[in-house]
Amino acid sequence: MFAMRFTVMYIQAVRNLLTHLETTQTDAIDRAASLIADSLTRGGIVFCYEIGHANQHDFLNRAGGLAAVQPFTFSMSITDPTPECHKDRPGGRALERDLETARLAVRTSSMRAGDVLILGSVSGKNRVPIEIALTCREIGVKVIAITSLVYTAQVESLHPSGQKLCDVGDVVIDNGAPYGDASCEFTGLEVAALPVSGVGAIVAGWMVWEAVIEKMIGMGKPPTVYQSFNRAGGPEFYKKMKDQYEQRGY
Repeated sequence: MFAMRFTVMYIQAVRNLLTHLETTQTDAIDRAASLIADSLTRGGIVFCYEIGHANQHDFLNRAGGLAAVQPFTFSMSITDPTPECHKDRPGGRALERDLETARLAVRTSSMRAGDVLILGSVSGKNRVPIEIALTCREIGVKVIAITSLVYTAQVESLHPSGQKLCDVGDVVIDNGAPYGDASCEFTGLEVAALPVSGVGAIVAGWMVWEAVIEKMIGMGKPPTVYQSFNRAGGPEFYKKMKDQYEQRGY
């Protein structure tokens, strides 16, 4: 009985989220797909940065997915510990470092005007995705942002500009997650449990890719789509599709 109650609670939360995406986000998803389809058919590239909890990997190099979706990642490691008593000393730059790294990553990447970047932040308040979006727009890269509008309405931005991710995207898709992300209340627990933002971001993303496929077919330029590597003939088909993408860019 307990297992059935648990299952029904979370599945109902996901159903509510799917209804939200279907009834309120189709216009945003269509606009996002138009940006991507137009970019790919005009020689652009579509990149995917983090959309929360590593969910972007669901879109990359995936059976049934578009070969055109490329990862955008970066890292920089600096080891320079300071004692607690000096953490706020004048001239310290630790809080600015992540913003400088994000700007440098975008400006030294292969992204160019006419490309598209899709990224996300559930709360929409964190500095790095906001800085990446702002820098992309400075160089002419269109930004598709996946976030929770309910969540972001109740938090303060950590970015120096005071802006949130929903303020800096060319297209903003609301993933439908509640404030705090957890979706189910349990008697005996002090806090809600079972987050839904990952489901929302992944479903929203695949809705975008579906619309991209339809639009590009309508343009007479159907995109390269991978088939499972593990099917009979899978490795050969994968190589063929990989070569096709490398030659034509979509």
